[in-house]
Amino acid sequence: MLLVELLREELDLTGTHVGCDTTYCGACTVLMNGAAVKSCTVFAVQADGAEILTVEGLEKDGELHPIQKAFGDSYGLQCGYCTPGLLISTYELLSHNKQPNEKEIRKAIAGNTCRCTGYQNIFKAIQLAAQNRTGA
Repeated sequence: MLLVELLREELDLTGTHVGCDTTYCGACTVLMNGAAVKSCTVFAVQADGAEILTVEGLEKDGELHPIQKAFGDSYGLQCGYCTPGLLISTYELLSHNKQPNEKEIRKAIAGNTCRCTGYQNIFKAIQLAAQNRTGA
């Protein structure tokens, strides 16, 4: 069983999407022990004992995470299918780099494909999330 299947089918964490089953699209991205992984190519048994963060884990007490809010405020999403993976990739980026430049943002989300947007609002959303986290 793949990690994405475990999350969606057994744990009912359906925010992690299945888009391609080949690691191309990144819709299934989750954090495993703090590192972004494509859950469509990780066996569930490989995650045994690991700390897994899915998009559902970002909000706390009914409040959107600042990254989620920035994506909404900046129109960094359209259909929303790729958004969970982008949010998790952004979370990983900002946990290591408080003020990434555009080149660093592009590299961090290179494994996430959005078929709806031109990426400009996604870049703006990530920059806004970084500003909101640092108060800059």
